[in-house]
This record gives sequence, C-alpha cells and structure tokens, in this order.
Amino acid sequence: MGCYDCCMRCLGGVPYCSLVATLLCFSGIALFCGCGHQALTETERLIETYFARNLQDYITLAYIIQYFQYVIYGLASFFFLYCIVLLAEGFYTTSAAKQTFGEFRSTMCGRCLSSSFIVMTYILAVLWLLVFAFSALPVYFFYNMDATCHTIDVLTETPASINQLCVDARQYGLLPWNAVPGKACGMTLSTVCKTREYQMTYDLYIAAFAGAGITLLALVHCSLHLAVNQVYLRKLMHKTKEERRVYDLYGRLQSDRGGTLGSPYPSNTSDIS
Repeated sequence: MGCYDCCMRCLGGVPYCSLVATLLCFSGIALFCGCGHQALTETERLIETYFARNLQDYITLAYIIQYFQYVIYGLASFFFLYCIVLLAEGFYTTSAAKQTFGEFRSTMCGRCLSSSFIVMTYILAVLWLLVFAFSALPVYFFYNMDATCHTIDVLTETPASINQLCVDARQYGLLPWNAVPGKACGMTLSTVCKTREYQMTYDLYIAAFAGAGITLLALVHCSLHLAVNQVYLRKLMHKTKEERRVYDLYGRLQSDRGGTLGSPYPSNTSDIS
C-alpha cells in the first residue's frame, strides 16, 4: 500500500461530523466562558463607579458575580473533557471507521455507552438552552441602556427632557431598592455610555451570548449525529446477524447432504437443450 492510499485510508476513518461538533463546542465554550468572565468583572466595576456609593449596596451583587465566575471555571473544565469524550465516541461509532478497520464488532457495553451519551448530550442541550436564554438578559439590559443614551444624544438641545431619561439598575434586580443613587440620568448616563468600560462590557456580553448560541448548536448537532450513528449501528448489527444466520443454514444443508451443496441450475447456458 502506497503513502497516498495509507493517508486516504486514515482520512476515511475520521468522523467529520463529530469533529465539526467538537470544534464548534470548543470555540463556543471558549467564547462564552472567556468573554462572560471578563464581562462580569467589568459589570461590577460599572455598578461600583456609577450606580452605588456604599459598599453594602452592591456587596450581594459582588458575591453573585464571584459565584458565577466559579461556575464558568467549572463549565470550561467540564465541556473540555466532555467534548474529547464525544469525539472519541464519534470515532467509535462512525461508519467510516467500520469500513476502514474491518468487520463490524459491537458489544452490549458499547451500545449502552452510546445510548448514554445520546441521552446525556440531549439533556445538556436542554439545560444549555436555559443558559442561552439567561445570557440574553445582560444583552437586553445594555441594549436598553444604549438606546436611552442614543435618545439623550438626540435631545441634547432640551435639557429638561434629558434629565427625565434614566436607567435604574434597581429595576433589573442588580441593586436593592434602598441603594443610592441606584440610577443614572441625563448627561451622567450619556457620559457612562461613552466610557471605554461600558463599550467593552457591552461587546463582551454580545460575544458571550454568541458563544452560548454556538455551544447550543454544537450540542444539538452532536446529539443528532450520535443518534444517526446509533441507528446505523443497529441496522448493521441486524444485517450481520441475518448474514450469519443464512451462512449457518447453508452450512447445515451442506452437512446434511454429506458433501458440497451445489446450485440446482446449470452453470453454462449451453447445457440447456
């Protein structure tokens, strides 16, 4: 076998669908965890600088942000290992691997593991759908804040109207109702929107939201691919059993005849008179 044939044989055993799903999951988790962690840090800084003067007003928010950052560390580690396992499962169940490395072999343990991975991936996709929806909340908050700032920039010639335009962090549950000031209005809010910290935090939340969507797409893609592979393996196993049954029946007929079992039809059409 030449080098080209050997390379094509190896490439033929690669589960490309599983590989694409793994790369999507890696990139989505990296985007969600990295941007989400930094966005939470910048959010705490914005609240501390512009919306709260007393430490006791945002100490609960600071603890919640720290808790979510620890959760992000756990998610990154878990999905890193889980994606590697799913890629290995894709190599095991791919039909290309069967065609490359020989006859189909499957054990009860292997089939149970494949079914377990399908169920786990489906459950993770449903749970991650909630994470995807939750990651849209800060994007919604900053979108409203940006829209209010744009309105202030349009109405700069009427200061009385500008001072009535506010963004209240207490309405979103970020601060308690007794927090002072708890909100930013008028030109103060416009100044906040023009800061580098605000723009970077907004962009980071959008990137984290996109990363959550990519991860959800990867989980759905992976669960569907595993299910298709499982159906294919079941059909292949059934086909193998049928071929083996026919072969055993043919062997018994041979032994009953006491010799080679030949075809009842002539091999040469010229023998037919």
